[in-house]
Amino acid sequence: MKRQTAFLTICIFALTVFACSQQKKPRPSQPASAECKLADGKTIKTDYSTPHVKDPNTGEPRKMLGEHEPYGQVWRTGANEATTFVTDTDLTVNGKDIPAGSYTIFTIPNPDKWTLIINKKTGEWGIPYKYEGDELARVDVKVSKLPAPAENFTIAYDKSAGGCALRLDWETTRASVDISAK
Repeated sequence: MKRQTAFLTICIFALTVFACSQQKKPRPSQPASAECKLADGKTIKTDYSTPHVKDPNTGEPRKMLGEHEPYGQVWRTGANEATTFVTDTDLTVNGKDIPAGSYTIFTIPNPDKWTLIINKKTGEWGIPYKYEGDELARVDVKVSKLPAPAENFTIAYDKSAGGCALRLDWETTRASVDISAK
């Protein structure tokens, strides 16, 4: 009887540990979304996770661009899963034609210029980047200095006469590119 009780106790303990390990833990980089409303009700929607300058485990500030996310290397442009870029209309992004569809975006940050990569492959984690064969376009992105530091990485769209400007803000850097409906 004691063996059965011990065995049963071990089984209950193991099931409890397994069940607890299956619960979703909150991610340090929370999900976020940005949207651009174009003419005729057409939209561009971007879903991403927003990393922070402060380390989520220690609370200590980190140098993100150029160190944690090295210059000259492909970055998933956010955290966790790759950042999505979904449009229900054909677009022009800095002179490159992008048909309506679902894509992921990556960037290559540099101090003076970024490159935006629009990729046809969707649903991937994000890094390491091994999707060159699925690239739809690479476009140059303007870089400027933010008026105040940004703790959280943020993607936003600013309305413009011909469409929107996609804006990526983090630390003291703003990267932006013009997007218009075709």
